[in-house]
Amino acid sequence: QVQLVESGGGLVQPGGSLRLSCAASGFTLDDYGIAWFRQAPGKEREGVSCISSSDNTTYYADSVKGRFTISADNAKNTVYLQMNSLKPEDTAVYYCAADPIKCTWYRLNGQRYLEDWGQGTLVTVSS
Repeated sequence: QVQLVESGGGLVQPGGSLRLSCAASGFTLDDYGIAWFRQAPGKEREGVSCISSSDNTTYYADSVKGRFTISADNAKNTVYLQMNSLKPEDTAVYYCAADPIKCTWYRLNGQRYLEDWGQGTLVTVSS
């Protein structure tokens, strides 16, 4: 049974940092891509980043390039999203999801085809 559990959200001041974790079980990271999405109040859910750990390929939304870094620890079956230089507009619930075709659905904006999601973790950027 595929399970994803996010953690690491919280309240941070603008310019601060947070690291989100997505712990996966029921499959190995080599077989999937893991994507991060976020949904701000009143807005649609949007893709943030994705990693295919089998070939270490990463993807980022333009809005987070240079500020966020996605990485994977295959030994722990966990994907991380390091978020630096946070802005108020980064405030959202962040979700991780398993992409069975290694970030292809992420790149094609096909999140509706992703079946396995975590419960989400809230990130609030505010002074």
